[in-house]
Amino acid sequence: MKSIVENLSTTRVKLAVEVPFDELKDKFDAAYKRIGQQIRVPGFRPGKVPAKILEARVGRGTVLQDVVNEALPEAYAEACQENGLKVIGQPQVEVTEITDDEFKFTAEADIRPEIAVPDLTQVEATVEDPVVEDDEIDEQIDGLRERFSTLKGVDREVAEGDFVSIDLKAELDGEEIEGGSASGLSYEVGTGQLVPGIDEQLVGMKADDEKTFSSELVAGEHAGKSADITVNVKSVKEKELPELDDDFASMASEFDTIDELKADLRTRLERAKSFARIATARDAVMEAIVEKVDFDLPQGALEQELEARKHDAVHSFDHDEDALTKWVEEQGKTREEFDKEIEENAHKSLRAQLVLDQIVDDQEIEVDDAEMTQYIIQQAGRYGMAPQQFADEIAKAGQVGALVADVRRHKALDYVLTQVTVKGSSGDVLDLDAIRQEAIASLGQTVAVDDEDEAQTDAETRTDAEPSEDDAK
Repeated sequence: MKSIVENLSTTRVKLAVEVPFDELKDKFDAAYKRIGQQIRVPGFRPGKVPAKILEARVGRGTVLQDVVNEALPEAYAEACQENGLKVIGQPQVEVTEITDDEFKFTAEADIRPEIAVPDLTQVEATVEDPVVEDDEIDEQIDGLRERFSTLKGVDREVAEGDFVSIDLKAELDGEEIEGGSASGLSYEVGTGQLVPGIDEQLVGMKADDEKTFSSELVAGEHAGKSADITVNVKSVKEKELPELDDDFASMASEFDTIDELKADLRTRLERAKSFARIATARDAVMEAIVEKVDFDLPQGALEQELEARKHDAVHSFDHDEDALTKWVEEQGKTREEFDKEIEENAHKSLRAQLVLDQIVDDQEIEVDDAEMTQYIIQQAGRYGMAPQQFADEIAKAGQVGALVADVRRHKALDYVLTQVTVKGSSGDVLDLDAIRQEAIASLGQTVAVDDEDEAQTDAETRTDAEPSEDDAK
């Protein structure tokens, strides 16, 4: 096999490859066997038809095309290896010639840029010290009070936050809609979980009141049409929160006093925030390293990263672009600002990935079977899949190589964190491993995998289909 490399840019190459057929005897044998099992020739068993007879029946071109299809991926991988190319992403392949003796093809592909990683021992990053504010404690207490709240019937007009028992009936052109009625439905007013506009209608009504209003249907075969909704209030209840005293503390926790309960909540929040500094440190460290290096991004890889992030964002809204835009605007942003953030995050993420890949090479980081198994189990759990099912899906999608690269980057990032200096905002140097071990021990967990991986940041490769907090809901 012969191959020639043409540099199209600092991050893209074009391979011209020639593959002689006399090097592909195994591929020809396999092709004859496959085709022979599909052809019925009198006097021969399926799969036992001689090659010359098969070629006479289907044409040599059919055989050659089958061989080329099977041989090309291996030839491409071999050519990349022979030329020392660190390709990323999918190549653009074109078969340029097929003769009786050989076939030729070209492949354009992005390559990883050479990156001079700075001395990691000289890299320093700062993360905020964990501070728990009083209002955070109050928020936790309020949540506990909500859990132990009770409902009390009231004889007054409905207010937002009340719980009502209602009957609902939806009609379209005077005909009741199938499946559009409900009796004795319990609903918290103001949650917006029923038909649009019902919260505004319920406020001010009393028990036994009935009202009809128009609302657009959001589901079913009549979705998008305006229907007449009749709501009848059967009862009104308000939520009663328990008094914030020592009796409540005893009921809601193992503590005897409210002060003890608050002190425990503060300790738990401080511990959680301390643990969260590991993920924050990863971000800060990778940002500090990336700022110290300058290299061109492979455009094809950047486009793939950007498209993946856009897909993930709209996927959270069932691929409804209008729904995504509405959610973005509810966050106080314009869609243009949101799209720009996605683009910036794609740049940052890809740059971090490429730096980690370079560290993998520099430190000769490898992945063993136990680490792969552990990672597959972890990722399968995140997607609610059995480990074997997850592994099968990865293999079917041809993403095994990407998964291995992902694990290597995780290991590279762990290595980075052992080399750099991370300080708190007070100036103290942090022992991230000690923080992690303390947090895990306090939760009574066994260290089997990197527990903080659940809080992966843009400094790591994204393996889930969900958008990051920066990207979408």
